[in-house]
Amino acid sequence: MQKKLEYPEYMSEITDSLSGAGIFLNSSYKNEANTMTIGWANFGVMWGLPVATVAVRYTRHTYELINKSGVFTISIPSQNALKKELAFCGSKSGRNLDKFKETGLTPLAGRKVDVPVIGECGMHFECKVIYKQAMEPALIDAKIDDKFYSGNDFHVLFYGEILENYSI
Repeated sequence: MQKKLEYPEYMSEITDSLSGAGIFLNSSYKNEANTMTIGWANFGVMWGLPVATVAVRYTRHTYELINKSGVFTISIPSQNALKKELAFCGSKSGRNLDKFKETGLTPLAGRKVDVPVIGECGMHFECKVIYKQAMEPALIDAKIDDKFYSGNDFHVLFYGEILENYSI
């Protein structure tokens, strides 16, 4: 049975997942779907709307798919679940293989967007991009720049209006 989630009911579980093995960021364009593992995201309110913000590097296949489609989903596994799948999806590119097939994860149709959610996860967010912003390298703290961007592979921040959020 699906249950609509209300903010901030889901925040502690999201924070625990992000600081643990991560969560799944799902993307799709035309007939191609992909998922990747992320450990950075923000959930809150902007412009009076519920918003999820995700950071995706230009070099990621997910960047291409979200940039083309303008939508994404987030699937959050129960605590300590799907660690092997999260590790796989965080280390392989969807350009070279079908991560859903390789991991056995079940893509389920989104309710509001044409991007799947992961059936094995208990919590889902469906988002429409309402703003995107490239990171400005000159504005990044030097310690963060040295630690995360020595190769100049910066992130784009996608701000997604949360159109639907639910647990299954």
